Amino acid sequence: MPIVRWGPFRDSIATQDRMNRLFNETPGGFLGEEEGVSTGNWIPPVDIYETDHDIVLKAELPGVDSKDVEASMHDGKLYLKGERKYESDVKEESYLHVERAYGGFARTFTLPASVDAEKVKAEFKDGILTLTMPKREEAKPRKIKISM
Repeated sequence: MPIVRWGPFRDSIATQDRMNRLFNETPGGFLGEEEGVSTGNWIPPVDIYETDHDIVLKAELPGVDSKDVEASMHDGKLYLKGERKYESDVKEESYLHVERAYGGFARTFTLPASVDAEKVKAEFKDGILTLTMPKREEAKPRKIKISM
């Protein structure tokens, strides 16, 4: 049996995390948002991966116009914010069922110090925002020739 270090708040933090997930993952929200159109915050899903030369972030932003998205970097953090606007061509009382969320979003990601903030490229295509963040030259892997 492994020895587990006792932490006085470990169980309460785990319980709080489970409750937060329960409230955040409930379809339509928790307090009856299913009755109307939700215009609160939503969290777009993001994938971040690393290649030999870049850190790449892909964010799913369906229904968001590229002019409503802003990405910035400051002090080793990437800030992504924007808004999915409510479709004004349909009256709210005309909806029978609504599951999509509308409103603003904001995400913050801590980046490795190896990212060259001056050379970041952004592309928005088919509802996917792709940020390609090159690594500084000194951070890229290099082969070292071994002499005999």
